[in-house]
Amino acid sequence: MKVSKKTDYALRALFAIAQLKGESISTKNLSECTDVPRRFLENIMLEMNNAGWVKSTSGRYGGYTLAKDANDITLGEVIRHFESMLAMISCVSVSNYEPCSQESKCYFRRVFLNIRNLTAQILDKMSIAACLNQVPIKKDDIYSEKFIGGLGI
Repeated sequence: MKVSKKTDYALRALFAIAQLKGESISTKNLSECTDVPRRFLENIMLEMNNAGWVKSTSGRYGGYTLAKDANDITLGEVIRHFESMLAMISCVSVSNYEPCSQESKCYFRRVFLNIRNLTAQILDKMSIAACLNQVPIKKDDIYSEKFIGGLGI
């Protein structure tokens, strides 16, 4: 599964806002600190406002704050909102199921179903607040010998 730029940018914005702990941030400043193009960010912020994750305050000192506690916003719900599904293939998706002519004889479909289920379990348990309590990974962490067996991942 690869998330779109839109989802990536939405998560960047949510984390930046959550780190401010109730302090408001303008779209301009949010754009600068997250490295997200401002015009793109404005549309994302409207969507997140409609989803109830952020709220906006107008005026000279206005901006965005979280509308919900960071413990109550999960990565799973944000990704589902912007991507519409977590499954890697649509024949195992709950929200965007599409039948496949090979379903009755497909031997790898169960693997993708298991991946979907494990991914959903992890993302639905992981809140914005919980992520903020973790140490950011380094580039070297990505190339850990323990996981490198699937080169090209």
